[in-house]
Formats: sequence, C-alpha cells, structure tokens
Amino acid sequence: MTSFLISALLLLILVLVLLLRPLFFPAKDSATSRRQMNAAIYREELDKLEADRLAGRVDGDSYEQTHAEMRQRLFQDTDEADDLAVLGSPKKTIIGICLFVVLLSAGFYFYLGDATRVAEKNAETPMTQESVEKMVAEFAAKMEKEPDNLKGWAMLARSYRILGRNAEAAKAYARAGSFVDADPQLLADYADVLAANADGNFAGKPQQLINKALALDPNNLLALWLSGTAAFNAQNYKAAVQSWEKLAKQLPADTDEARAIAASIAEARSKGGLAPAKAPVISNQGVSGQVEIAPELKSKIQPGDVLMVIARKPGERMPVAVLKTAVTAFPINFVLNDALAMSPNALISQLPEVSVEVRISKTGMAMPESGDLLSAPQNIKVGTTNARLMINQVRP
Repeated sequence: MTSFLISALLLLILVLVLLLRPLFFPAKDSATSRRQMNAAIYREELDKLEADRLAGRVDGDSYEQTHAEMRQRLFQDTDEADDLAVLGSPKKTIIGICLFVVLLSAGFYFYLGDATRVAEKNAETPMTQESVEKMVAEFAAKMEKEPDNLKGWAMLARSYRILGRNAEAAKAYARAGSFVDADPQLLADYADVLAANADGNFAGKPQQLINKALALDPNNLLALWLSGTAAFNAQNYKAAVQSWEKLAKQLPADTDEARAIAASIAEARSKGGLAPAKAPVISNQGVSGQVEIAPELKSKIQPGDVLMVIARKPGERMPVAVLKTAVTAFPINFVLNDALAMSPNALISQLPEVSVEVRISKTGMAMPESGDLLSAPQNIKVGTTNARLMINQVRP
C-alpha cells in the first residue's frame, strides 16, 4: 500500500508542476494594457483628422469640434484603471489550484477507486495448514451451537474429509442426517469415509450408502468407483468390471484417470478369468457439415484461436467426439466420427443422434471460458452429412 501511495503522490506532483508551470515561469514579454491600446488608437485617429484638415476635407470649425471630442474621450478612456491581464496573487492561486486538484482527485479515487481493497489485499496472508485447522475448529464450535443445521454438519464433514480427519468426518456426516440421504455425492463421500475408517472394508453401512447413491444417480463417479472396489475386494470380479467399465465411459480418453481405470479393469478380468474386452469396431458413421459465423462476430476472431466442434449424447455432459482445429476462413467444414471418440466405450456411431455445438476458444481449454464464441446446441441425427452450425453467441 505504501509503494502505491508513493507512486500516486509522485504522479500527482508531476501533474501539478505541468499545470502550474505558467505561474512558476511567467512570460518575459509584458502584455499590452488597455490604456496603452486606447492611447494608440486615439493617436492614430488624431493623425487622420489632422491629415483631413490639411487636405481640405474638413473645415476649421468641424476640425476644432471633432478634435475636442476626441481629446475628451481619450482622457476618459485612459483615465480608467489599467486592466493589464493578471491573476492576482500567484501564491494564492498556486495554493488554491493545488488544494482543488488534490481534493478532487482523492475524492474521485476513494469514491470510484479501490484503495480500501488494495490495503486489504496487501494485508492478506497466505493460508497455512494451521490457519485452515483453526477455521475448521471455529466452524465445529459454531455447529455445536446449531445441532439442527444439517447442511452445516455436511459442510463440516467434507472439511474434515479434506483434512484427512476421517473419524471426525464420519461423526459429522452422521449428524447431517437426512440432508446426506438426499445427495448421492454426499452418500458416496460418507461411504468412502466409513470404508477408510474400517481399513477398506465395505461390508455393512458403506455398501448400503453406495447402493443408495447409485439408486439416486447411476452415473455418480465416486459411487461407481467405490462399488467396483467393494466388489473387487469381495472377489466378485465380474461386478467390479461392470461398475468400472460404466465409470470408464464417462472419463475422457488419454487421461491419468482413464488409464488407471483401464488398468484396474484389466486386473479384475485377469483375476476373475474373464475374457478380454472386445475392441470396438471403428466406424466412419458420424456427423459432418459446415460451421459459419455471424457477421458481427467476425471481428472478434484472433490469430491462434481454436475451433472445437463437440458432440454429446443428448442430456449428458461428457462428449462422445471432439474436433479441434485452427480457425480459418468461414465456412469451415467438419467431420465427427469414431476416430475422434473421447472413449472407446462411447462411440458416436453407436448413437441414433447427438447434440452438436461449436466453440471458439482463445486457449483451446476443455472448460468454456468468458469471451468464447458459441453456437446453440443442435440435436442432429447420426449419419447427417449437411449439418449447418452458426456461431452467434458470446459467453459472458
């Protein structure tokens, strides 16, 4: 905060010096006063009048009368106080301007700026294990005073689980009661904690919680993993393979998670004497067409942008096929088929239709980001060759 204020002060001083330079260094040439200008004008008029008299254009009486009037007007105009351009006292002017600029800039900054937040940001200290433990302890003390706050107990349980304090987490999950019973993810978390406390034994309540979680959400990733692990530990390798294969279908290919699941499936098949999984038949059946962009969005395209055409099973989150390519001149042709599958167990050729959308990303990241250009998702029948997708939205 101190360095910021010093920089702001130096900048303000520089602005004031430039603004007040004429007062510190006044012009050397004196300006002409109004009295001097009036005298020069009347002197010129008198000379003209004299020239008219000598040339005979003005008679003697007119000359005397006009000459007298001009002398009187000259006396009146030059008798007034001289109004040579001045600013009064330069010292007072400088002080007034300085105070006005300083107060105005400070007022605008504290009203529209962020000085308080800058100070708070600099006052922040990195979170440490001790500070996290302290926060959780304070939260636990608060929850003891609110025994009926079931959501709070579930939050406390997850906090304990993150810290690896599974014994306290199990007690907190138990006190969360019916709030946990309605959430498949919390049920799976609770089962994981209980199994960890039982040295990996899923018999009894952990298995009941897993079954309840899968009844609520058959595709819950943690529940599927735990179900497969419980079956594997019980030497029910066929059930383990079934659970893990269902999990594998939801994981992107070429990730550490997908490879770990594939290794576990292979081990379960080997131990159970099960036949290896058949390699899926790669088909060219898919969706193809062109991508266009609304004219008003063309100016937002930058070199290096990545165009992604994404196909999903309608109603599901995980893609079945993704095409990534550099943005070129529109319209851009695209083809989505099994060669672009995210998982060998979920192929576009095996679906009757897919939901297809287009996204132009600055980074090429899988997760959408603010500023990405989008098309509206369209349900397209697999086998279509003339699909048309229009990019006409900007992600907020």
